[in-house]
Amino acid sequence: QDQERRESELAELRSLEQKFLSAQQWKTDYRARAKWEHYLSCDGSPDPSVLPEINTFMSLWREDQNEDIHLVMEKGEQVLNLIEKLQFLLFDTQPNEITEKEAIQYQESILELQNLLHQKYNGATEHLLKTANMYEDSKTGNMQAVMKDKNVTFCVWANLKKKVRLKNHVFSDVQHGFDLPKSLAVSSIAVRILHTHYDHVSPLRLQCQCVPKLEVLYSKELTQHSKEEVEEPEEEEKKAREELSVSAEEETCSDGRKSATSFKDNSSRADRNEMTEEETEKKSEILDIPSQGIWLVFMCSVTKKMTEKEEALTDEPVVDLQRFVPVGGVYHIDLLQLPPRVSQLKGWSMVELLDVGLEAYPYPPEEAEDATQPPIEISLRLPDNVMYFADPLIARWDPAGQQWRTDGISNVRYKAQEKRIAFEMGAFYTIALLQDAHLNMPYQAWELQPTTTDEALLTVTTVFAIIQIQIKDNQCMLSSVVVEEKDVLSHVTGKWLSPADLRAVLKRAGVNIFPGEYSHKYISMTNKSAIAEVRAYQQMALVASAFAFAWSKWNVEAGQEQVVFKVSEHLTADSVKDKDWALYMFNGQKAQKLKIIETSETFSEELAEGSEFHSTLYHMLKDFASKEAMDKVETASCLFIDVVYQLLLATRVLTYS
Repeated sequence: QDQERRESELAELRSLEQKFLSAQQWKTDYRARAKWEHYLSCDGSPDPSVLPEINTFMSLWREDQNEDIHLVMEKGEQVLNLIEKLQFLLFDTQPNEITEKEAIQYQESILELQNLLHQKYNGATEHLLKTANMYEDSKTGNMQAVMKDKNVTFCVWANLKKKVRLKNHVFSDVQHGFDLPKSLAVSSIAVRILHTHYDHVSPLRLQCQCVPKLEVLYSKELTQHSKEEVEEPEEEEKKAREELSVSAEEETCSDGRKSATSFKDNSSRADRNEMTEEETEKKSEILDIPSQGIWLVFMCSVTKKMTEKEEALTDEPVVDLQRFVPVGGVYHIDLLQLPPRVSQLKGWSMVELLDVGLEAYPYPPEEAEDATQPPIEISLRLPDNVMYFADPLIARWDPAGQQWRTDGISNVRYKAQEKRIAFEMGAFYTIALLQDAHLNMPYQAWELQPTTTDEALLTVTTVFAIIQIQIKDNQCMLSSVVVEEKDVLSHVTGKWLSPADLRAVLKRAGVNIFPGEYSHKYISMTNKSAIAEVRAYQQMALVASAFAFAWSKWNVEAGQEQVVFKVSEHLTADSVKDKDWALYMFNGQKAQKLKIIETSETFSEELAEGSEFHSTLYHMLKDFASKEAMDKVETASCLFIDVVYQLLLATRVLTYS
């Protein structure tokens, strides 16, 4: 009976799934409209996707000699906005809408903007040090200055008096401090602690926030597949996922950071939308949805594959960036030579100009490489808008190896209550505090509940926090983050964002509920079938306007090939009562209602009384749904459905719970 009605059910589902295509078309039109409105505005800001405009912008700022720190910080905010726009274009544009050449251009522009911004920070620091007398401390006679905005914090200290007893200092405004060796206390030096609240140091693939894609490919019409034909082995699924990643080779710039290079030999043909019919048919058997030819894949537009070098990283001091992520920005801790200072003569300000620019002061001294030098003691006050659920891992950036390392740092003391961390360094480094990316995984529970028309609430409960995300139309909002019964991260709650922006905000704040490509290596979990998981997310999104979904303990017991979750028709804003939940099982090809309940003693696949198999979850729920519920499903906004799908695919609640 299931086989007889399969064709009609898939045809009906195909009609409903057109909402995904409508959402993609809306986003394409929105980007085009935004581009046109920017052109009409003529506000002087460049379109970062237009190479002549962004090059002109960078050339003009490069030639601008005004190095006032406040103007540089103000301009820096504009640069960061341009970088975000380029990252959005890279990771939110459909592969068939962006060429390989454009992707490379955007990456190169991002890296050039990052480098230019840091050069301007250095120029502003040099300007500060030349006018050090303006910031002289009345008590010590040394220069100290703190400038900050929402993106960056400058802490600069100049050793003008060269007294041994003044070898330590704490910047009172931000509570960062240092203690220098005696040899430096009598030298013409300056110390800068430049805290960028973003990370422009790590490789580009880590800075950008990849989001799961719904890639639209029109393959030839697929014939019906039996369960045996569609359910490929796990190895084939894994191979398909890996093949759908895009390799991005990078080369090193002169300043030790990486630049984009051509993907010509390394980009996957899937990303360029150039699959052969044979490849399309093969992969469609694994990940395709036969009813309409939409490919739902776990991928980013630009995802760097693991290179042989990365696979071979076993050196203990090297940080595994698949497991740890920088949280709270980057601290550039620099020892600088004092440049010639401005002097006043008969109403004139005079300063010696040097061609070298801002120079680093060598420590340890080159002539004393073999001798043991006293360490530098550093103390940092951690930002309040970041959550550290465990003692952070301190690492230094190695420009030569393009990696974060833990060697060279010792005697770490972390005070969680005071949000302070102190440590010693053998030299002056760029520092980051890293956190295990999987602290909040696996989730303890999750629930997706509709609240009103085209609105829903996604709740993810982890061992440390309860995260609530409100969904409305084409946006989502972090409603609350509760840690130890206290609301935290109030600075990011209550703001409507795109799913990609929300993901970036949460990860920057240290609350990561978004598994990565290799997360399964670090978490004890049952890796679910790609067919079952992805199709479940899609069909859950299609009916999320009228049905609530939630975590079930039986999902693990069901094995890899099928997923189990709780479902309840829900047309009010109240919470779902325990008695209203029913258990459903789905493997991507067959859906069924289970006889067991959440409190049953053992797992069983026995059908609930009065129910039967269906080819889709949509039709399975339709058997028991009211007309009002199905009417809401039919009239739900395509944008709301798309956002629900994106969040489900980003959190992967059916695998990581």
